Amino acid sequence: MPRNATTKLLHNAKKSKSDEFYTQYSDIQKEVEAYLEYNPNVFRNKVVYCNCDDPFESNFFRYFVLNFNRIGLKQLITTSYKPSPVANTQLELYGDDKTLKKLTGRPKITANKFIINEVGDIDNDGEFSLKDVALQLKKNKYNEWTPLTGDGDFRSDESISLLKQSDIVVTNPPFSLFREYIKQLVDHDKQFLIIANINAVGNKEVFPWIKDNRIWLGTGMGRWISGFIVPESYELYGSEARIDEEGNRIVATNNCLWLTNIDHGKRHQPLPLMTMSDNIKFSSHKEIKGQAYIKYDNYHAIEVPYTDAIPIDYDGIMGVPITFLDKYNPDQFKILGITQRGCHDEVPDTIKYDDYWEVKQNGQKTGSSGGKTNENANMLGNDGKKNYFINKKGRIIQSKYLRIFIKHSKV
Repeated sequence: MPRNATTKLLHNAKKSKSDEFYTQYSDIQKEVEAYLEYNPNVFRNKVVYCNCDDPFESNFFRYFVLNFNRIGLKQLITTSYKPSPVANTQLELYGDDKTLKKLTGRPKITANKFIINEVGDIDNDGEFSLKDVALQLKKNKYNEWTPLTGDGDFRSDESISLLKQSDIVVTNPPFSLFREYIKQLVDHDKQFLIIANINAVGNKEVFPWIKDNRIWLGTGMGRWISGFIVPESYELYGSEARIDEEGNRIVATNNCLWLTNIDHGKRHQPLPLMTMSDNIKFSSHKEIKGQAYIKYDNYHAIEVPYTDAIPIDYDGIMGVPITFLDKYNPDQFKILGITQRGCHDEVPDTIKYDDYWEVKQNGQKTGSSGGKTNENANMLGNDGKKNYFINKKGRIIQSKYLRIFIKHSKV
């Protein structure tokens, strides 16, 4: 999906408070299984809470209830906010088998709460399936299905009470409320595995936790997440948007990732690197091959535009794109700060650009002063592609996108 289309889709969702992006079962399975591979007991005897997941629709509920015994859960709790535009289009938890009585519509309640304590082959057909869960819930046997008193908002007293009972939160939270959502998890000292927009890692609230190694990226980002199910009202942006064989409307995005504080094997894999001279000789990136690494105009650090171009023999500070976090090994690197977010005390900026002004490539002034680019990572010169900043002396600089400052760890 083109970056501008992805950005437009997620921006529109934030602006309109439309957060109906439903995660596909295959993406949940792929991510969760990676943690089980690293630690088979990661969920054993734990209470998992999916607090943004209507059980009638959620593939998070489906995954954890179908794998309840295998991964050793103690309890599974799911709550929903309100009836959704895609209600009963994903799971068909009730009425999907001829042995079950067809229900007309869904329960007329504001929000649902499911608490699963035990699962099994209740109908004795030799296998465990969602049909068994439906039968258990209808009989209220070992499990609980009740409406919530309120609207199910994760900030409500009901939801917070359930959060306090849980050990691990796993869900796709509302993008429009992400900062509040993750702050609540950190404040309550919960383990979690959640989906976020890639830009969330640069938030002034979130990045310090990443810097302090309190949270980190999961095993998958970008196209690792194959797409989200959306309701009929959502436009299918981008060339990768599609309708699958089950009729689900899918929007694909390379702009999302998993964020967690649960350990997994990928974050302990060292990133293979070359020396600076070998990068200059052999790098596949034209910005690196045959070129010298360039220092920023306003930081004592070098620009490294690609993670695989980090020189193994450079002891100084390096600025890398935020996609570096997908390869970040805390045993191999130390994160010092990030541009624009006031988190770079260890890498102070050396120049201010208040006496500059912004200019388009056609020479037209935008009306913005150079103060706009203070604390960005700025390079001397004009690449001929994007807006630049110039002062009265004709000195020109251009800003790079968000950069993370790193150094090699001292072993």
